[in-house]
Amino acid sequence: HPSESGFTTDVLALYDWAKARSGNSSILFWGHSLGTGIATNAARKLQEERGVQVDAVVLESPYTNIRDAGANIPITKIYRQFPGFEYLILDSMARAGMFFSSDENVKVLSCPLLILHAEDDGVLPPKLGRKLYETAREAYKDKSKVKFITFPEKLGLGHDYISFNPELPALVK
Repeated sequence: HPSESGFTTDVLALYDWAKARSGNSSILFWGHSLGTGIATNAARKLQEERGVQVDAVVLESPYTNIRDAGANIPITKIYRQFPGFEYLILDSMARAGMFFSSDENVKVLSCPLLILHAEDDGVLPPKLGRKLYETAREAYKDKSKVKFITFPEKLGLGHDYISFNPELPALVK
């Protein structure tokens, strides 16, 4: 069964594999949506347990933690008004060991962090990306390592198409 710790373990195994074959090339973690929680988990674990810092973390369409994401995604809007929503939906994720606490993870990271969010994201509201940025910015000693880039609604990038933006390679550098 997929689990938060299993995802993190898989990313660390992939990191080890890539690091063994990459020579002196930079390795960064790039997560999209749910993968942003996995990326920050893996970066934190690498830093805390191995004393190794990933070269950078890029978070595309992120959220603060899975509870906030569940409480803010449009599909849950109709259910939020009913009694028991928090217990049945939000608390059930915690009972299943699913936290994906990017907001807690970024507080201990020190590698460069880039957060990307489209203003027209219809899945994860941009306010979650902004909140994550503010949390990281407050925690980082070197504030210049934390960047937040938003993409205007007129580009139509939504939740899934930031990577299609032709300016993205220059922005990531």
